[in-house]
Amino acid sequence: MPDFQQLMREATRLTQEGDLQGATHLIQSALRGQQRAAEPAANEDVVIDVEAREVPSADPAVAHRLPGPARAPQARDTGSEPPPVAERPAPRRDTTDAPGAFVTGRHGGTGAAGRDYKLYIPPGAGTEPLPLVVMLHGCTQDADDFAAGTRMNEAARAQGFYVLYPVQSKQANPQKCWNWFKHSHQQRERGEPALIAGMVRSLMARHAIDPRRVYAAGLSAGGAMAAILAQTHPDLFAAVGVHSGLAAGAARDLPSGLKAMQAGAASAPRAGAGVPTIVFHGSGDHAVSPVNGEQVFGAVAAGDVQQDTPAVSGGRRVTRRVARSANGQVRAEHWRIEGAPHAWSGGSSAGSYTDMRGPDATAELLRFFREHPKAA
Repeated sequence: MPDFQQLMREATRLTQEGDLQGATHLIQSALRGQQRAAEPAANEDVVIDVEAREVPSADPAVAHRLPGPARAPQARDTGSEPPPVAERPAPRRDTTDAPGAFVTGRHGGTGAAGRDYKLYIPPGAGTEPLPLVVMLHGCTQDADDFAAGTRMNEAARAQGFYVLYPVQSKQANPQKCWNWFKHSHQQRERGEPALIAGMVRSLMARHAIDPRRVYAAGLSAGGAMAAILAQTHPDLFAAVGVHSGLAAGAARDLPSGLKAMQAGAASAPRAGAGVPTIVFHGSGDHAVSPVNGEQVFGAVAAGDVQQDTPAVSGGRRVTRRVARSANGQVRAEHWRIEGAPHAWSGGSSAGSYTDMRGPDATAELLRFFREHPKAA
């Protein structure tokens, strides 16, 4: 609808001023048009919308737009409506699971009852069990975009692990955001956590995947969903990574989700389920407040011995906080990246929502995962 962006900008302004009732009214008015266009399966699958910003690229010829955890990125504010975002063609559904292939599949039923996915199968995959990394994209992204921006498939080819990219559908959320802010998607046997876990188990039954080395990570809305998976399925995931996301239970509905993105959860997020967690968050993130990264870390690291190590990585100053249990085991890391925006740190210009200047989040994520297999 032509005035959607204007309504959402006004709703963001009201949220920042503390008028959640007014913001909610505007968002619901705007979303009625969006939901009719997208034909969502359920009335509660609504979108949280935030003001998007852009990251200046290290290459002047490339501009990376920043995703809010629940909105399509906008063009620069020139006083005109942003151009429509072109839809990617439907991916070809491969029928063979050959090593080195990036195959497409589906788990669950039709429409919002299931989800498409892409799976990278590393060369040499066969009978020897290999790790699996589940990558949860941000809003408006898809598997190909997220794989290109994070370079995760290249790392999987070099190091030997599977990569699964569940894909959010527009029927479940018009902007393809994982519904982290809905109470119905924060439980073990309901909603998107159950769908993603079922997808993982199905692939484990078909491929030689090591059950002790199954991990999940995500950006923005995907990072928030990764934190939820650590809460709902600690038996399945050995460790998780949360990039520019929010803690599990930070919101229960639309108004509390908007408020959490601006100022963190109103109350302390529920304690972690013991799943080791690595967190990345930029201090210059204007879509999801950096306090959310601190809350994700705090939910896991409560009561642990913590130590800060300042450094410079990828041209940005970084503070790496490590939490260790009484026996010296690292249980959580928090990478606060000074000046970094709402984007994948150290990512590639081949994908959207990346900041090439920061430390290599993909490399550090995989290093953390290698250090944290499940106990035998």
